[in-house]
Amino acid sequence: MTTQEEKIESLRFIGLTDQKIQETLKNEAITNLLVEIVSHAKKVVNGAALEKSSANLLYQIGTKLKSQIKNRLPLLVESVVNKNLTTEPQLNAAFEYLISHPGENLNIKDFNEYCGVGVVVTAEKIKETVQAVIDENKNELVQKRYKFPVGSLLAELRKRIKWADGKLVKTELDAQILSLLGPKTEQDNAKEKKKEEAKPKKAAIIEEAEPEKIQSFMELAGEAINFHKPGENYKTEGYVITDKTMDLLKKHVKETGGKVVTRFPPEPNGILHIGHAKAINFNFGYAKHNNGICYLRFDDTNPEKEEERYFKGIIEMVDWLGYKPFKITHASDQFDKLYELAKELIRRGKAYACHQKNEEIKGHNPPPSPWRDRPAEESLKIFEDMKKGKFDEGEVTIRMKYTMEDGKQDPVAYRIKYAHHAKTGDKWCIYPTYDFTHCLNDSLENITHSLCTKEFQSRRSAYYWLCNSLDVYCPVQWEYGRLNLNYTVVSKRKLMKLIQEGICNDWDDPRLYTLSALRRKGYPPEAINMFCGKVGVTMAQTTTDITLLESCVRTVLNVSAPRAMAVLKPLKVTIENFPFESSIELEVPNFPQDESRGTHKISFDRIVYLDSCDFNENPTDKGYKRLSLTQPVGLRYTGYQIAVKEVLRNADGSVKELIGTCTKVEDKVKPKGFIQWVSNPVCFEARLYEKLFYHENPEDPKDVPNGWLSDINKNALKIIKNSMVDRSVLGSKVFDKFQFERIGYFSVDPDSTEDLMVFNRTVSLKEDHEKK
Repeated sequence: MTTQEEKIESLRFIGLTDQKIQETLKNEAITNLLVEIVSHAKKVVNGAALEKSSANLLYQIGTKLKSQIKNRLPLLVESVVNKNLTTEPQLNAAFEYLISHPGENLNIKDFNEYCGVGVVVTAEKIKETVQAVIDENKNELVQKRYKFPVGSLLAELRKRIKWADGKLVKTELDAQILSLLGPKTEQDNAKEKKKEEAKPKKAAIIEEAEPEKIQSFMELAGEAINFHKPGENYKTEGYVITDKTMDLLKKHVKETGGKVVTRFPPEPNGILHIGHAKAINFNFGYAKHNNGICYLRFDDTNPEKEEERYFKGIIEMVDWLGYKPFKITHASDQFDKLYELAKELIRRGKAYACHQKNEEIKGHNPPPSPWRDRPAEESLKIFEDMKKGKFDEGEVTIRMKYTMEDGKQDPVAYRIKYAHHAKTGDKWCIYPTYDFTHCLNDSLENITHSLCTKEFQSRRSAYYWLCNSLDVYCPVQWEYGRLNLNYTVVSKRKLMKLIQEGICNDWDDPRLYTLSALRRKGYPPEAINMFCGKVGVTMAQTTTDITLLESCVRTVLNVSAPRAMAVLKPLKVTIENFPFESSIELEVPNFPQDESRGTHKISFDRIVYLDSCDFNENPTDKGYKRLSLTQPVGLRYTGYQIAVKEVLRNADGSVKELIGTCTKVEDKVKPKGFIQWVSNPVCFEARLYEKLFYHENPEDPKDVPNGWLSDINKNALKIIKNSMVDRSVLGSKVFDKFQFERIGYFSVDPDSTEDLMVFNRTVSLKEDHEKK
């Protein structure tokens, strides 16, 4: 084992300063690799001193080397020490070549040619090339002088004299520019003033702001995603290469046609929630963006918890979000093949039958299995007897000989479960685990990008180990941070608890953040997709505020939900001097911002209903703009304003009804405000939703010491009966959405009947209704 002193001595060998050595020692992985590099280098130099330029390149090898080409470390070190690779561009070319040629048989001649070994770029050649590039840009250089972007010249020079020393090229370029332009003047050194854009003159009528563009997941997240191309799995950091890898990849590319192939693999034991929306968008969106295909694969390896309604519900939600699977598959489709692969793993001495109980092997430091080294033939016989039902549940398992990254030893591959399976019936009494099934199903379906959340990162090495142990095609596993929202819980166990305790009604209760609940609440699928894109694809585990989701909902509904007028708590107003003999019809726009998108008709009659919150007998707020005893208010779309003549009261003194008068709105004297109203309306039940939990993280014992159930907001649902809405909503279907002007966005609930419509408030408007 290398001592600290030996490590320091090795780092000094490649010219690191004491300060740099102390910084480097903090990174154990890089330090150990540099020690190994120095060990190789000392054998090559054989006691001779190491040139500074070579030492710098050796340090770059230690900091840039990718794990999949670590076996080429001796070649790289020898090439640097022997002065075959003398510049950074040559070393980078060496990395590129080795990553692109992972096979065992390396063509050294091709390697040297690709890296420019032996190519000498003389000072004269550098001077000539720099002169040529300056001549091509001379006019613009003279005009812009030192404001000219010199980086573009360097980029061009790198193309023309790829193997030249970068420092020499930059020095020559600076010298020739100085010769052409002379020393910098005061004007050259002066900072450019930003040109101020002319401010547009205020228009007489201020138009509403342009609605935000509705963007898809990949439009928002796509540019940040930089994955390997199909068939180039070996270029991915950490990917394990064997002597079979390249042949298997060639076969894979032939079978897929070089397409991107992804999969969304939910377990059919619950309803999808907002976190799944990100996974759906990522898998389906990435495949669609790259003209590939995506499977919807049910991970149905746990028959005790799977129900047919979950299969149907998942398919329905994927379709609702706007995605069509290339094919719907099940892990159970491959049970026969998986069984044969498990037998092959046993034959190869990499799995065994174990009789330790589940309690014994839980955790990361269980006692080693006494059956780990039993003969393969014996394990195969036991495995066959497991299949035939000769053992009780928990009596024996098949375990893989592998220690996972999180320290879990010998994970279970197969276990016994005497349970009816939703798809295979009673054919099997042994079922593969996730750790065994997942990567092999990916391999069998030729998945190119196995996208999963970060908690599966500790399983990545096991994923590669199992595929390579069986010599089957190995996809690349990519991890990303899962989507977490505050003020919510999404675990299936906790959601079920909320339903069982009667706190919520079912999986689609709009107070929850399951996808079916969000649909019922009125969230459009485009908004959820847009939200997932704005959250982005990162490795970091973050919690997002629900206000971002609500903002996306408003963005979509602003351009898709037609307007209607409604009053939640009606206040009757009789207009004494109604200017028409009977009720009239008014034609109002569905979308005031864009009247070309159609209109609907509303009734205007002697009796109108206002929202009771829009009347205040004696307001104290000077900015109050609605109806009072002394202040009239405009009725939207009518061209009239009403004033209070008399207040009729209930026995308890509360306002029962208003008697009013109306006058035409004059251009010169307009009312302070305009409000919504209804005449001859439709009655409905309004359901208003608030956050289900009081705290951002109800599962945090620091904030909620009495447990998450103690944090429930019992007033998260408020039901208002006898609300009123204009008749334009008649004929609307379940989940149809409207903007009730000045109130919020609402959606038709499935509880609606012919006799009574029910509307869920999807989200409030940005403005505070009380301030209008």
